[in-house]
Amino acid sequence: MIPDRIIEQGTLTADGGRAAVEVRLPWYRALPGSCIAGAKLTIDGVEAPAESVRWRMNGTEFTFDELRTNTDEWWFPTDSAVLSGDLEVAGSGEHEVGVELVLYIPYIVISDDEVLHIEERDTKKMTVRQEVSA
Repeated sequence: MIPDRIIEQGTLTADGGRAAVEVRLPWYRALPGSCIAGAKLTIDGVEAPAESVRWRMNGTEFTFDELRTNTDEWWFPTDSAVLSGDLEVAGSGEHEVGVELVLYIPYIVISDDEVLHIEERDTKKMTVRQEVSA
């Protein structure tokens, strides 16, 4: 597990009342979307409401309910996903960004009806990245 590399440094963005950050898989092998059980996003200690949190990978945005049965989309260790939620990012200074991930590892069987479940978290300080207009 590689929890200190979950949040991609310098990827915090804010658009209106929505914030997003890029995240990396804290595992050494790819996982299908169905194994991404949940995530939390906090900015400066304020957590995004659970119903507003979205997960974007491979160019498609999902709720965690949509990911629950998705075995077509895979998250690879070399790819970033985007975690976003309804959060105001106040000011232009440095912000504390926190991410918590809940993952299931389907090929590590713990008992007859249970696979490995991991919960990882990372916190980084960063400023909001300025978007470049095309």
